[in-house]
Amino acid sequence: MNRKEAAELAGSVALGAWAAFAVLAMVVGGRAGAPLWLDHGLHTWAVGHRPETAVAVARGVTGTGTGVVPYLLAALAGAVMGRTARQRWQAAALCLACLGLGQLLRMGVMELVHRPRPPQPDWAAHAGGWAFPSGHTTTSALTAGMLILALTLRAPRGGTALRTAVACWGLLVGLTRIYLGVHWFTDVMGGWLFAVGWLATCLCAAACVPPAAFLDRTTIPAAEPTEDHAPQDPGGGGRSRPA
Repeated sequence: MNRKEAAELAGSVALGAWAAFAVLAMVVGGRAGAPLWLDHGLHTWAVGHRPETAVAVARGVTGTGTGVVPYLLAALAGAVMGRTARQRWQAAALCLACLGLGQLLRMGVMELVHRPRPPQPDWAAHAGGWAFPSGHTTTSALTAGMLILALTLRAPRGGTALRTAVACWGLLVGLTRIYLGVHWFTDVMGGWLFAVGWLATCLCAAACVPPAAFLDRTTIPAAEPTEDHAPQDPGGGGRSRPA
C-alpha cells in the first residue's frame, strides 16, 4: 500500500468513525444525558455480579488506562516504528502528541455534552468529571491502536498474538469502566469511536504530510547528470558532431 492509498483508507475510516460518534453524541445529548436502554441493562448486571476478586482484577486493569502507563506505551510504539535513532525519537514525539492532543479534544467534548455518570452508590472505583466519552476507554484505545500500528509496520507478517493481546487490553479497559459502575455502555462506545476517529485522522495527516526526517534518503536514487552539450561521436575521436 502506497502513501496515497494509506491516506485515503485512513481518511475513510476517520469519516465513518466521526460520523458514528457524532450521531451517538447527539442521541446522548438529546436525552439530557439520560441512559439508553442498553445502558440500564448492562449497568444492572454489572452491579449485581461483583465478587471481590473480579473487582480487584477490574481495578488493576482499569488503572492501566490512565496516568503515565499509556504515555509510556505510546512512546514505546513510536520507538518501535522508527528504524534509526532519529526516527525513533521523532515517531515517539508524534505518538505522544497524538495522545495528548486527543485528550484535550476529548475533554472539550465532555464539557460540551455534560453527561452525568451512573449513580455514585453503584461505583466500585474512583471517578471524576463528566461521563461521555469515557476517558480511560479513549486513552487505552488510542494507545492500543498506536501499538498495533507499530507492530504491523515492523512485523507485517508476524506478531499476530501480540497484536491480539494489545487489542484485548484496549477493549478490556473500556469494559472495566462499565463493570465498575463508573460509566454507561454508551460512554465506552463513544470512547472507542472517538479513539478510532482521532487515530485515523492523525494517520491520514501523517500520510499526506510525512515528516522529512522519516524519508530514508539512502533509498532515493541520485539524479542522473544531464549533458549540457551534444554527445560525442564514439568513432569521431572525441570531436563533436557537425551541426
